[in-house]
Amino acid sequence: MSSRATIAPGTIEHWLWNEHYQSDEECLFAIADAMHEEYKAITGAGILLQIDDPDLPDGWQMYPDMTVEAYRVYAERRVEALNHALRGIPPEMVRLHVCWGSGHGPHTNDIPLRDIVDLVLKVRAGCYSVEAANPRHEHEWEVWLDTRLPEGKTLMPGVVGHASDVVEHPQLVAQRLVRFADLVGRENVIAGTDCGLGSRVGHPEIAWAKLRALIDGAHLATKALWGRN
Repeated sequence: MSSRATIAPGTIEHWLWNEHYQSDEECLFAIADAMHEEYKAITGAGILLQIDDPDLPDGWQMYPDMTVEAYRVYAERRVEALNHALRGIPPEMVRLHVCWGSGHGPHTNDIPLRDIVDLVLKVRAGCYSVEAANPRHEHEWEVWLDTRLPEGKTLMPGVVGHASDVVEHPQLVAQRLVRFADLVGRENVIAGTDCGLGSRVGHPEIAWAKLRALIDGAHLATKALWGRN
């Protein structure tokens, strides 16, 4: 099935000025209503809808004075807006991607996945794509030791990343996939990237090499988990 990426209302909100609505929340849900039409058009054409919502985690950096508790309230309202935009759309036609932004900075101020993972899983999606390959977030595989993936859902961990031009070895990719499969079930894991590669790595050939490593590593993981290529 082909897929089409588009943006979540909560991320779109950060690029707009509210000049017409009585509150920022009213503006947010107006964006959700507008995006509902786009989401319906994509899924109605039989195309898998990928919702990119980098600002669900990354919005934390925009409000450095917020406590974790306050930010969770803020983020949960954005999840509610996204679900409002997804109303009537089958979750199996939706994949959610969250990340901490693609900038090549230190990322020392990223909010931990553990603090928001339950909110991510509230989104009405069939698959959840999360960063898991870069050195700031790879350790967070441990979150899934005690976080239950909802029944019927799949997890797409990033097993190659955009943070470095070093091309991951296929055996490393396989190790990462097997590790997640052991936590959430081998039938519930799909290989993915941390974020879009594109211009985020030094040359298109590097991006293609990373994708080749992803494919080769997925074959190794399939053989280890299922006994077949």
